[in-house]
Amino acid sequence: MRPAVFLDRDGVLNRAPVRAGKPYSPSGPDELQILPGVAEACARLRGAGFLLIVVTNQPDVARGLQRRETVESIHRALRRLLPLDDVRVCYHDDPAHCSCRKPAPGLLKQAAQDWEIALSASFMVGDRWRDIEAGRQAGCQTVFLGRGYAEPPPDRPDLLADSLSDAVPWILERAMIREAVA
Repeated sequence: MRPAVFLDRDGVLNRAPVRAGKPYSPSGPDELQILPGVAEACARLRGAGFLLIVVTNQPDVARGLQRRETVESIHRALRRLLPLDDVRVCYHDDPAHCSCRKPAPGLLKQAAQDWEIALSASFMVGDRWRDIEAGRQAGCQTVFLGRGYAEPPPDRPDLLADSLSDAVPWILERAMIREAVA
């Protein structure tokens, strides 16, 4: 079993346009802007043996505000720019009550099954309460990147950080402690 770092997309890997205190997805690959330090942070995590798996809610597809093909083209661009192993997407909106829409842990659990991931040795990095709750329900350690959105913060993330780069040393330290204990 391998460890993974599960990464939310918008606000963690790329800049999320914020309107009225709420983050939004880029409108297409031309609007995609990788956040500073993200490529280097991903490279460090991959170098330490972590799988890097994006888990993202994209409800604008269900709402008819964005086409699935557009979301997939954003993911192709992300995979060209970053050393990602997989991208898992929930296209549903809350009324669907699906098991893949965060805060439910379905995306993480399915990836764990497909990639033989040890969830207890893995981490979830997100910028919204839904990400942290999904990570907690899956049994991962959680990292919250506070962005000051106009929504409730998560309940007790394991780490509060300003960026993915800032979280990497903590993740690597936790992984080494876990190996030493095992």
